[in-house]
Amino acid sequence: MKKPLIGMLATVLVAGATALAGALPAQAATAEAPAAVSAAAQDGQSLSAQAQVTDSKAAPRAVNFAGTVALNNCSGSLVRMPGSAASDPALVLSNGHCLESGMPGPGEVILNQPSSRTFTLLSSSGSGLGTLRATKVVYGAMTDTDVSIYQLNTSYASIQSRYGIAPLTISAAHPTQGTSIKVVSGYWKKIYSCSIDGFAYQLNEADWTFKDSVRYTSGCNVIGGTSGSPVVDANTGQVVAVNNTINENGESCTLDNPCEVDENGSVTVHQGIGYAQETYGIPACFAAGNRFDLTLPGCTLVRP
Repeated sequence: MKKPLIGMLATVLVAGATALAGALPAQAATAEAPAAVSAAAQDGQSLSAQAQVTDSKAAPRAVNFAGTVALNNCSGSLVRMPGSAASDPALVLSNGHCLESGMPGPGEVILNQPSSRTFTLLSSSGSGLGTLRATKVVYGAMTDTDVSIYQLNTSYASIQSRYGIAPLTISAAHPTQGTSIKVVSGYWKKIYSCSIDGFAYQLNEADWTFKDSVRYTSGCNVIGGTSGSPVVDANTGQVVAVNNTINENGESCTLDNPCEVDENGSVTVHQGIGYAQETYGIPACFAAGNRFDLTLPGCTLVRP
């Protein structure tokens, strides 16, 4: 969970960085030129499957890069809530520490902040289809969780019509230990496969504290630039968490070296193990029309 890197450091990361998921590499080299709808269709995406946007019980699709996005310093995903409609303004999910304004401090909440940030929408194979643009940061925080949610200037239906890409659905159910998962990085065009090893009651990293974090098995050895990647349940195809950090070198509770703290205050360090922040509580904070409201019943995201 490092601060953003600049300039040519991206080259170093490409050469084989071992930095944690929170390291923020320089701007991705992927071009953001729009592609024709026919290119999306050739990539296997349906241009008329509006039901995929509105029906949360649709059969799961294969986990690939469709629905993911690349930021200039992180990864992310085009997401919908279980009750979102095709006509709703589309949303992008990433990490709080990936915000263009910098890492929020402990207790700091970014709410409805104007943004014109751009995202490269990816095809199922990872090629760039076009550029999506935000109108605002709906929510961003690094307290209890590490999440940013952007609202776009277009709807799910418009994105699907133009690019043939449907959003990923955020599950409203708590993830389950032992579940097979995929961490899909739009920045690096890389998919990590592992399982949910368990949950950290409290995860401490430098000044930040996260609660009920997903702990990966060793297969998801995420690196810098994978921050904000959707963690997808390999069985349902739904998003259950957002990737955010890994203990890089065995230090305890320092930046890039998160430690686990249990209910009794005991500290445990898992060197080389990555973590993600659960997302099941996010849908409760959205009303009809993808209207974000922290006062809705069941919404437990930290308030300003």
